[in-house]
Amino acid sequence: MSVVSRRRLGALAAITATALTVGIGGAEAGAATAGGAVTGSAVAAVRGDAVQRGLDGLVGKEGFPGALAAVRGRDGKTRHYTAGVGDLKTGAEVPVDGRVRIASNTKVFTAVVVLQLVGEGKVKLDAPVERYLPKLVRGKGIDGREITVRQLLQHTSGLPDYDDLLLRDYLAVRHRYFEPRELLEAALTKEALAAPGEKWSYSNTNYILAGMIVERVTGRPIGEQITERVIDRIGLRDTYWPEAGEQGIRGPHPHGYFATKPGEPWTDVTRMDPSSAWAAGQLIGTPSDLNRFLTALLDGKLLKPAQLREMKKTVPAPGFDLTGGSRYGLGLGTFKLSCGGFAWTHGGDAPGYVTRNAVTSDGRAAAIAVTALPTELPAAEHIEDVLDTALCE
Repeated sequence: MSVVSRRRLGALAAITATALTVGIGGAEAGAATAGGAVTGSAVAAVRGDAVQRGLDGLVGKEGFPGALAAVRGRDGKTRHYTAGVGDLKTGAEVPVDGRVRIASNTKVFTAVVVLQLVGEGKVKLDAPVERYLPKLVRGKGIDGREITVRQLLQHTSGLPDYDDLLLRDYLAVRHRYFEPRELLEAALTKEALAAPGEKWSYSNTNYILAGMIVERVTGRPIGEQITERVIDRIGLRDTYWPEAGEQGIRGPHPHGYFATKPGEPWTDVTRMDPSSAWAAGQLIGTPSDLNRFLTALLDGKLLKPAQLREMKKTVPAPGFDLTGGSRYGLGLGTFKLSCGGFAWTHGGDAPGYVTRNAVTSDGRAAAIAVTALPTELPAAEHIEDVLDTALCE
């Protein structure tokens, strides 16, 4: 669903207290053994590699079952890493560049489609949600006539989230299919978090509405629009929108796990219905595809210059990541680097998988995935530390 900020991790901890009310190397590219790395088609020496040490620490110290990463250097070459195991039952290795649930990274894809429609003159960023979804957004302090499309994409709408209501007992509902309207209606039973435009507050509800706007304007499913306008357009071969009712993950993938609290045995939650995230977090992809996507986006291959500029206009987003000083645009956030400057990022958390990924202006890119949600703040911080290492070392 959403990224694990300090605020979000606290919410997840409260959720897990009631049974998770959530919300690398081998020979050639594509084949590897745990602890190695692949650069192009050659095996890289990784014993002293800081990224590999970071992944090993996520497994050995923080206790994640498995971890995988793709790191793209300024030279355009990608190194792949794995650590841990991909299946606790069989001991199978983590597949190199395996598919995972990329969760809230889906928001960037949804935002791109909305901004493409803006560029086509079919949606206006500063028009009220009411124009596209009449009489749909009404609640306690909530009025779609006062919330703009921009505020949805920017998380400044003041709309509350629905996670803690619908997913209070995640293990009991993980195989249930949710309609987008059901997600929205759950959120609208809660009071507004703030007046529109007053402050930044991360909410999946914003992107459920963004997906609904896309469907109303185009007359087509959001998954189809993301596939045709983004995935196929830039050739993301390992990223896809699961079909309605599809609970597994296609192709090579590590299993995803969940524990209700630290020290408890892991529950395999690889099979689950992703509809509870929909346009806010349903996609499946690989670390290297995440790098390709963000690189193509920032290189101007998906949006016209005017819409890309709008996407990169940011507001303060306290708690978006754990580095401090984070900012958020229209589906894109910033990640402060220890080596100076920042990278463009999003990241995503789903039961079973966490991804952290970012791209710099000079062509560096990295995506890190672990195969369980962190239940404590230090573990979440260390995932971001490995991302920083991948981009700075």
